[in-house]
Amino acid sequence: MARRTPQSSTRSTRQPQPQPLPRTRRTFGDFAKAVLAFLALAVLVVGVPLALASVIGWPLPDEAPSLDMLQREITVDTFLNVLAVVVWFAWAQFTACVLVEVKAALSGVGLPSRVPGAGPSQALARQLVAAVLLLGATAASFSPGLGQLGQQLEGHQQPAAAAAQQTPGLLGQDRAAAQSAASAVAEQAGAQAEQAAAKPSAAKGDTKYYRIQPPEGRHHDSLWEISERHLGDGRRYHEIYQLNKDRVQPDGSRLSEASLIRPGWIMEMPADATGGELVEMPDEAPKVSEELREQIADYAKSGDTATGGGSAAQEQKPDTGATDRDTQQISIPTERPAEQPQVAAPAAEGFSFGLPEALITAPLLAAGLLGALGRRRRAALWQSAMSAVGGRRGMEPPVPAGSAADVQDALLIGADPEGVRLLDRSLRGLAASLADESRPLPTVYAAWLSDGDLHLQLAQPAGEPPAPWQTGQDETFWMLARADGERYGDSEAAAPFPGLVSLGTLDDSRLLLNLEAVPGIVSLSGAAADRDAVFASVAAELATSGWSDRMTVTLVGFGEELTAIAPTRLRHLDGVPALLEMEAETRQRRGALGTAGHDSVLTGRTGPAQHTRWAPHLVLLAAEPTAEEATRLAELAADAPRLGFGYFIGTESGELPGAAWEMEITPEGRLLAPLLGLELDAQRVEAAEQRALVDLFTTADPDHEPEPGAAPPPFLVDVTEQGRPAVYARMVGPYEIIGIDAPDGSRSLLLHEALAQLLLHREGVHVRVLASALWPRGVTEDVRDALVDRLRDWLGTDEDGTPRLTTDEAGRLHLAKSVVSDLDVLRSLYHEATQGRGATDRAVRGRALTDALGLVRGPLLADRPEGRYGWLSHEIVDAQLPLLVADIGLALSAFHLEKERAGKAIEALERALSTAPDDERLWNELLRATHASGDTEALARRAADLVTRSGARGLPPRTEALLDELLPAWRDTASAAG
Repeated sequence: MARRTPQSSTRSTRQPQPQPLPRTRRTFGDFAKAVLAFLALAVLVVGVPLALASVIGWPLPDEAPSLDMLQREITVDTFLNVLAVVVWFAWAQFTACVLVEVKAALSGVGLPSRVPGAGPSQALARQLVAAVLLLGATAASFSPGLGQLGQQLEGHQQPAAAAAQQTPGLLGQDRAAAQSAASAVAEQAGAQAEQAAAKPSAAKGDTKYYRIQPPEGRHHDSLWEISERHLGDGRRYHEIYQLNKDRVQPDGSRLSEASLIRPGWIMEMPADATGGELVEMPDEAPKVSEELREQIADYAKSGDTATGGGSAAQEQKPDTGATDRDTQQISIPTERPAEQPQVAAPAAEGFSFGLPEALITAPLLAAGLLGALGRRRRAALWQSAMSAVGGRRGMEPPVPAGSAADVQDALLIGADPEGVRLLDRSLRGLAASLADESRPLPTVYAAWLSDGDLHLQLAQPAGEPPAPWQTGQDETFWMLARADGERYGDSEAAAPFPGLVSLGTLDDSRLLLNLEAVPGIVSLSGAAADRDAVFASVAAELATSGWSDRMTVTLVGFGEELTAIAPTRLRHLDGVPALLEMEAETRQRRGALGTAGHDSVLTGRTGPAQHTRWAPHLVLLAAEPTAEEATRLAELAADAPRLGFGYFIGTESGELPGAAWEMEITPEGRLLAPLLGLELDAQRVEAAEQRALVDLFTTADPDHEPEPGAAPPPFLVDVTEQGRPAVYARMVGPYEIIGIDAPDGSRSLLLHEALAQLLLHREGVHVRVLASALWPRGVTEDVRDALVDRLRDWLGTDEDGTPRLTTDEAGRLHLAKSVVSDLDVLRSLYHEATQGRGATDRAVRGRALTDALGLVRGPLLADRPEGRYGWLSHEIVDAQLPLLVADIGLALSAFHLEKERAGKAIEALERALSTAPDDERLWNELLRATHASGDTEALARRAADLVTRSGARGLPPRTEALLDELLPAWRDTASAAG
């Protein structure tokens, strides 16, 4: 963030002077580069043809081609002549490139013509010509500039992320100079505002224009700086943007975002703009070429219907003072993907039912949280499986209610697990390719995800990326198209950039900042509650991200309750004094790197110890530290990128020593960083959503004891003859519906899938969750509602006229009790056998368990079509069903063994194993039942079979101990059988 400076109480009457575009002082090195470039051009353009003429001479035959010529022996001279012809063609092409680039440089406007098939040649010509002209006056107008090189060479190349160069902190005298400049700009802005208010609007014929300058050194022209130079206030850049939005530029493209401008573009300026770089039309403007006058005239015609102007009222932003020209700039890809067809996501306006939109619009965060929640619930199931059979807590996880249910629905709607998988495989694939080439990982400052394409922004050039990655608009940008990324498979490589975390979005582009690579501290200013919402989002995504391995995230002064989300990754400290233990860890990491011979953790991650060392440690400090604490933190952060540390610190004043990147969060949820060229819709998790998330994870914890009466009773059906349902769905095995006619063939798949999800969630399914499950890429509201109507019509009504599908006030769809699945019956029979009448009546227990096991025909939805039912990956029913079947098999086996019916027990266990083949409890009970049968040979075969199935992992310890008891010579018997 730029520094705030209070405005003076008195306005200066001095006319504001336009701020010149910063120019880099020419050094001897620049002069040497220019001389070398001139010599290289001379050798390539003049020396090559002279050498060919003097050494080889005329390479073509002196006679007309004939059939006899093709039959002659190929000699060395023939080969040299053919090679000379190729070189002559290459020289001609390169010379044409040089002429085209020289013409574009001298004219100062427009984009150079592309020489057919001369991508690399034209790139080399452009760099040499630019170097020669660097010391001359024409260099200032060289277009399109090296910043656009990567885009223009190949028309088919995808857009890439924009640049970031090294950022020094604003310390000492630099800070004082920035504050002084901020005061001057504030004074100048006030005077300019008074002048603009008193000055009438200019006539249309006096309209002023500005041509975007090419990049020079590390400086890139921006609307903020243009506004600062020519309007006296960078905050007025919105006026320039509104005047030129969507108007066709000379190169055929349009201005669609305020941060997306290109060299050679023309900007119409507000009437009160001043400065020598402006061009007024229709004046003759003798210093401007005829070509530029024609372009401006054409551009002026395109603005006849444009609205807005210099005097338009603009929303005022906080005074950000002067711009630090050396601060690295992170910008979005210079070309946006073509607009996609209008497809509304399930989060349609007017039908939100109060769900947390912030989580719905955070697909990577939602996917990480949903995956972590599923793992937590599965752990609870398996831990429950080790307890006594019957009535165990955990077989049916608690159903969230209230705000927790809303947050879970938001996660289900917003999650993009495929996007997380694509990002993870792409980054690991890049790391593996670089390791194969014995190349280190580049330092990545940020990543942009735009319509599935991944853009990596490097701190400095790192050479050509390995295929299928491509170089972007210059050597600091690497880009991977979605189609190429989807070809990556799983990789054993370590996660190369685990510190990437989402900060926000700009339209359809999402920014991920690499906190681990920031050259210093990232600071965040704004109201405390707004800062906490951003920090909570960052903490939750880092704790659950799918593109990382091991990691430590330290939360200082906030978020103690958030550690419940990922106790192995998140830790909480009360204050900065406890954090200063990082000094010892920093020294230890520095020494370990030196001992291992690594320059940084990036080189260590590609070595043999990649999975055990160099895990990042990221610190999130929401409250502003004291001056002394800030100084010590700045010292710790000075070498942070090399050591794998990252610091994200909150501040109320907006000033923090050692802050390399400064950001501000507004009450409206905008993340501002003018010095970085960023203005995003911030990704946040508000306090209420944090509490609901913590509740979800806490209640899913295996050791959590629910409050009495907190969980709703399970959905049970009448398992007697009088309880026949109106609609019965068989899902444990092949899927089929009984009781209603089959739907229309074209809609059958969607209707069956929708019904399956409703049957698996008797507590109700939010209509947006259902739509997100059926159409993961989004769907319009009318299509969604039409499907719900068809589903309601298909299911029909009960005898009393009540619809079998209803919608409650919260927007959740509910099935009537007359619509039942075999999974409902299976659960009800098991409950009846273990906790109902079967708990006291042996006959009822045996009949219920036998009937329940008879319902099992295979895995859940065994014949589901490929490409459908992807939402099941968010569910735990695939883990619940095998456990339930195993419990039924174990209970029925115990029932038969009580009467010494070993054969019946073995039959029940074998049937249960067909659905739960990996359940250790079933195999152990099968060994006991076989031993009870007295068949020693059968027991030996069982043991040998178990040894074969276990493979290199070996038998579980409990199974080994059981075999030692039942069959002491099992090892010898198993070896003989093998």
